[in-house]
Amino acid sequence: MKKITGLTFLIVLLAGISQAQNKPNVLWITIEDTSPEFIGCYGNKNSRTPTIDRLAKEGIRFNNAFSTGTVCSPSRTALITGVKVYEAGTGNHRSNYPVPADMHGFPYYLKQAGYHTSNNAKTDYNVRNEKAFIADAWNESSGKAGWWNRKPGQPFFAVFNYNDSHQSRTMTDAYPKYVKEVLDELPEADRIAENAFEMPPIYRDSPEMRKQFARVYNALKLTDNKIAKLLKRLDDEHLRDSTIVFFFGDHGEGIPRGKTNGIDLGYRVPFVIWFPPMYQHLSPWGKAGVVTDELIDFEDLAPSLIAIAGGKIPDHMKGRKLIGKERSAKTDHLVLSSDRSDNGIDMIRSVTDGRYMYSRNFMPFIPELRYIRYMEIGEIKQQMRKDLADKKLNALQASLFAERPAEFLFDTKNDPWETKNLIDDPKMKPVAEKMREQLQTSLLKSRDIMLLPEYEIGLISQTTTPFEYRLSDQQYPVAKIFAAANWSGKRGKVIAAQQIKLLKDPDKIVRYWGALGLRSQSADILKSFEKEITASINDEYPPVAATLSAIAFDVYINEQAATNLKTFCQSDNAELALMTINYLLYIADKKPFIETIKRVQDAKKEYPDENKSRGYKVKAACMDFLGILGMVPNNPEYAE
Repeated sequence: MKKITGLTFLIVLLAGISQAQNKPNVLWITIEDTSPEFIGCYGNKNSRTPTIDRLAKEGIRFNNAFSTGTVCSPSRTALITGVKVYEAGTGNHRSNYPVPADMHGFPYYLKQAGYHTSNNAKTDYNVRNEKAFIADAWNESSGKAGWWNRKPGQPFFAVFNYNDSHQSRTMTDAYPKYVKEVLDELPEADRIAENAFEMPPIYRDSPEMRKQFARVYNALKLTDNKIAKLLKRLDDEHLRDSTIVFFFGDHGEGIPRGKTNGIDLGYRVPFVIWFPPMYQHLSPWGKAGVVTDELIDFEDLAPSLIAIAGGKIPDHMKGRKLIGKERSAKTDHLVLSSDRSDNGIDMIRSVTDGRYMYSRNFMPFIPELRYIRYMEIGEIKQQMRKDLADKKLNALQASLFAERPAEFLFDTKNDPWETKNLIDDPKMKPVAEKMREQLQTSLLKSRDIMLLPEYEIGLISQTTTPFEYRLSDQQYPVAKIFAAANWSGKRGKVIAAQQIKLLKDPDKIVRYWGALGLRSQSADILKSFEKEITASINDEYPPVAATLSAIAFDVYINEQAATNLKTFCQSDNAELALMTINYLLYIADKKPFIETIKRVQDAKKEYPDENKSRGYKVKAACMDFLGILGMVPNNPEYAE
């Protein structure tokens, strides 16, 4: 073996340090529940976000950046894994299903490339065994974590998450708590008056609504102030000239119709990358002050960061590399998704080209402003429901509480608040047809596992991962399942007849989609199929039986269906109980189920779950049911 002299060792050591220092530091700043419409650099003249605006002025601002989901934990699954949630099976909010053992959080690969990785401090990654997943990804993850704990000369990847703009501050918390945690933290000169901004047309312009909506602007101002302090520390420690700064929101605005909804207001996020002069050669967009319309989503960030670090990108990451010599080709569209949020079930798949947003609603019998306990306890949502009852809302505002169409198509350039659905406009037919085709192609190629009811995903997760399960066509005949699912939400007697035929299919998932599709049909149409539907309410697959029982009771007042629903509500399977209670939220006659729901709410039942979120969701749905009937108050003290 060749002897290593002291001089040789020193040369190797210095070369290693030099190589490490040639790698850029990365500061990643995330804020919560924020759409571009409320940031100054995106054109809002009422906003007070000077720090963010300055970062955009000196950096690269993205007009077309999108979260892959519309609520925090699924969005963060995509961020940390670089995998779309409808591939990983993690689209349902706080579901804790497993991912493959070799699917690490992407900072793991940065560590391998020599980086110190720190997270301050939110995780919420929506995967099973999250503590181990976090430890594997980060050198440190806590409220004290930061770049300051790295080794001398070591490049860093540091994440800071600011939750002041979270939905809790902007709508859910009681107003006195908002005053204490947001308004009192702002100098008076920083506060926005309740008459100093424009109200979006999707909301009634009233003093009561303005009082609540001002919370969005003040929460963002507090966030901006805190970001300023962080960037000052970076400056004070002489690190700005070697650090690339990312700034973005984790998904759309945390206000009614934004967060949790599969439309532009739920997906689109503010996004800025700031390059110091030392690393401006890495920017494919040019230097300071550039505004780009390039399409990006959260699937792209993990491979991009690994590329910056000089690491090896794992095969399961299919997103684009945005930065560096091997930058990926641009795309002309993105496919996005929105599934269950808290206790409110849903399934939406969307396609956007940056201007048009096409959304396919697979459960349109549930309105955009569906029952989600965390939102129902918010004063702004309660005010909207009160205005609806008092007939003070215009047609657009009231439509948010009505059943949805099967498809949305919005022109976000000319209609940023998505007030006019263009799906039936003959001029838009080529756009709609193109996006339908793009959606189908993508979902079949990715083998969207979320086409399974969550009940089934939970069962699969006991023996394997949804990500791996979906890869076998024998186990998961996705083309056949999607063909059945594609009827769901579409309405009419001819379509209902097709859905009735699906109830006889030997594949239980196909039968499920037949039943779910029928749930969106009108009562008049369903009355034509009473015999067929009631004959299947005892289907051996519980999701089919629960769905058809909801129809049979709501439309035909079938007693056996009522008995079935009561049984399913009390199931030991949390996903089945949650599905059933959600159906009861949208039936006309709730009285027969009051005592059952009370028993479920009062029960001490615990479902297997590392963070007890499964039990929380079931009880939250019960509280929504009882809240509709005025049997529990809708305030933060009665969240669950």
